[in-house]
Amino acid sequence: MTIKVYDWLAHHAMFRGEHTALIDLASDRRFSYIETNERTGRLASWLSRDLGVQKGDRVAVLAPNTTDVVEIQFACAKLGAVMVPLNWRLTVSELSFITSDSTPKVIVHGSEFADTARAVAEKVGIPHIVETTCDGGDSPYERGIASQTEPTPMTELTHDDLWTIMYTSGTTGLPKGAMITHGMTFWNTVNLGSPHRITPDSVQLTVLPLFHTGGLNCYTNPVMHAGGTVLIMRTFDPMTGLKLLGDPELGITHFFGVPANYQFMAQLDEFPDTDLSRVQVAGVGGAPVPVSLLETWAARGLGLAQGFGMTETSPTVLVLDAGDAMTRPGSAGKPALHNQVRIVDENGNDLPVGEIGELWCKGPNITPGYWNRPEATEAAIQDGWLNTGDASRCDADGFYFIVDRTKDMYISGGENVYPAEVENVIYRLDQIAEAAVIGLPDDKWGEIGCAVIVLKKGAELSADALTAYCREHLATFKVPRRVEFVQTLPRNATGKVLKRTLRDDFAAA
Repeated sequence: MTIKVYDWLAHHAMFRGEHTALIDLASDRRFSYIETNERTGRLASWLSRDLGVQKGDRVAVLAPNTTDVVEIQFACAKLGAVMVPLNWRLTVSELSFITSDSTPKVIVHGSEFADTARAVAEKVGIPHIVETTCDGGDSPYERGIASQTEPTPMTELTHDDLWTIMYTSGTTGLPKGAMITHGMTFWNTVNLGSPHRITPDSVQLTVLPLFHTGGLNCYTNPVMHAGGTVLIMRTFDPMTGLKLLGDPELGITHFFGVPANYQFMAQLDEFPDTDLSRVQVAGVGGAPVPVSLLETWAARGLGLAQGFGMTETSPTVLVLDAGDAMTRPGSAGKPALHNQVRIVDENGNDLPVGEIGELWCKGPNITPGYWNRPEATEAAIQDGWLNTGDASRCDADGFYFIVDRTKDMYISGGENVYPAEVENVIYRLDQIAEAAVIGLPDDKWGEIGCAVIVLKKGAELSADALTAYCREHLATFKVPRRVEFVQTLPRNATGKVLKRTLRDDFAAA
């Protein structure tokens, strides 16, 4: 059955017109649903009439976190165009590969990325470059919106039509563009909305980059679908983030971050005294969460609602209610309502309860494949089942645990070691600010564990003390044989530790 796409903004403009839809914290701009619907409709008109963007055409966006990005997304929806959000941390060469693959008709860029955008457009041959100041100031973007008097109504679309193409980080090779349909985005709003209690009264603080599925879909799009309010933070700062969560005038009810966001806020002196009582749901994902971090936030009365997802799954696959956060510490939850999961061995055979295997998932939230990459699609999706590449196990009560990324697992002396398990033990030490465990080549054992450690300010801990503690709580083959102390861990734009960078650096050393 063909499912029609409906205009979220037009609906809320009709029913909740004056309710605040978007707040751009960096520029203090606020837009009601009437204003957001009008601006996106006129933006769609300008893109179509002046720049020639039609249904199926791609619109690339190279901008920081700003309400402009959300406007562009919904303008693309009205036209049936496809947004291609670009990671602003990438080089001209990397961005040129992505844009040559996606062939956008337009690239919209923030002023700070003007040189990069021009270089990419010239190299690839993008017909139109549009600059925005991201603060409502005079710019081609704002002049384009103002030039149109007739907003574009919603194009006839189905759930199978593409809404965005999100490129993977490229840490394991050339980036692949995951095709995200309108249906995938809709089903994610349903899969997240109920367990995480998203309603028209929800107020979401978005800190993760909007070029990433975590920023766009956890919970920005679900809250917009419900008719709630989204506050967009330009760049995450722990102190500012904590103050915003405790601000009674803002009344933030929902927040989503990666473990690092919560870790850095919890290390602030102001953390114990910040009023977090208005926050109903604090979601966390993107990496395994140390149990000690869950305990820290639970002690403040806020259980972190874990989950699991991927760009290719829109992203929700597993959800854990905040009420279960401490009864099942470390669990990513149970399958979302409209989604199926399996744990299989290397031959695709289902494994019994308790055994570790690869997590596969299937449902209306799964990507149809990768843009221009049929071979990658065929390798990743078999009979509708997406191979996630994540090692997982399920307990007798149906709770799933993401043990680690299979690519992060290493084999020492013939035994599989999952770094997240080792990191969980290390984080129990009070002196630890950050920890990352990686596998390094070794002539005798094949691979050995290396713990890369950042200590809290003023803390002292020797390598011998750390390994001695690990020996008390881990099997011998899991104990890191090498310990390195560093000032900071390399992270990507979403806050994930770049373990490949660590492996390259310390293997060379």
